[in-house]
Amino acid sequence: MRILVTFLVLCSGAAGAAPDCDDHSQIPTSELVVFEPAEVLEEDPAASPAKRELTASPRPRLRPCKFRQIEIGRERMRDRGAVCGDWTIIGENRKPFRGKFQGCGIIEPVRIRVVSDIFLSQLALMDCETAITLKTWLESTAKPAFADQGGGLKGIRLAGHYACKTQNNQPYARMSEHARGRAIDISSFILADGTVITVRDGWTGEETSDVMHELHAGACGLFGTVLGPDADRYHKGHFHFDTAHRRSGSVCR
Repeated sequence: MRILVTFLVLCSGAAGAAPDCDDHSQIPTSELVVFEPAEVLEEDPAASPAKRELTASPRPRLRPCKFRQIEIGRERMRDRGAVCGDWTIIGENRKPFRGKFQGCGIIEPVRIRVVSDIFLSQLALMDCETAITLKTWLESTAKPAFADQGGGLKGIRLAGHYACKTQNNQPYARMSEHARGRAIDISSFILADGTVITVRDGWTGEETSDVMHELHAGACGLFGTVLGPDADRYHKGHFHFDTAHRRSGSVCR
């Protein structure tokens, strides 16, 4: 009797410890399907016990843990308001639109408020390529640059994002990349302790010049256009980054 009780306890423990999914990372994609429980066969009350057959119900294949994690990840992304298929870009998708002038508008616009845990001073309208490039620059350059200052980078103050306008607002000039949602202007950097470093003052500041030039250099090549205080009189107070594609290569001034 003791042997039987021990056997039953062990069996119940093993069943309770069974995982709710199989960790089979090599299962083909075609097999990653949501399991639907089989039909429950109703027993025919007219059939005699002797004629009834015991039908074994095989244990259903559990979905791989990896696949379930992907599903959970997608749900969390939707809950957080993630856009552009990236956990770290928080905002909202917008409908395609055109501006009042030819050449203005965004086919797949997003309006973002947080990128890689860095808060933007205003909701910024742009396309996903620009949002993802901004995220890359923040993670590879901006956040490391301020890692040892004021508790790290907390936010950036924007001077511009989408706007249906010409370059530098000059008459008869070409349409700006801002008009296509491919540009963003940054005027200040806000640290966790409340310190605000402006591009205008920080560019030549004794304690901030190195960091400002590091931020500028880190954007060169990553963005299609990088303009800073030394570029011209229109950019004395901010960085202009855009994702324009040029045959001649990127511009960095």
